[in-house]
Amino acid sequence: MTKFRKKPVVIDATQWHKNGDHPLDYAKNQEGFAEGRLVTFSAAYCASQKWEGQVVRYYRTPDCNGQNACKHCAEVMHKHGWIETLEGGHIVCPGDWIITGVKGELYPCRADIFAMTYEEVSDA
Repeated sequence: MTKFRKKPVVIDATQWHKNGDHPLDYAKNQEGFAEGRLVTFSAAYCASQKWEGQVVRYYRTPDCNGQNACKHCAEVMHKHGWIETLEGGHIVCPGDWIITGVKGELYPCRADIFAMTYEEVSDA
């Protein structure tokens, strides 16, 4: 079997702990309905109202009432997020890192795996 070394790639990542703490969660204005009309809400307004983040959304599914324990971290699911990736949706546990991939895609990485795989680099 031939061996390969992973190419060194510098990535952007931010650690996620709760709804709204990803830097891009409130980076854009959002459209929604108010008083029966479609209106644009500013990103600042969405943040001030603590609306659902745009990158990491609330975790919700019909078969989980939010009090079930997570199979990855044992925290209740109500504390979790959900992110859409190129491979489909993924659960985001408190403490997971949200990585921006080489094509601009976003995906979660468990904190222990992140610590074993990545090291911080200084800006050159």
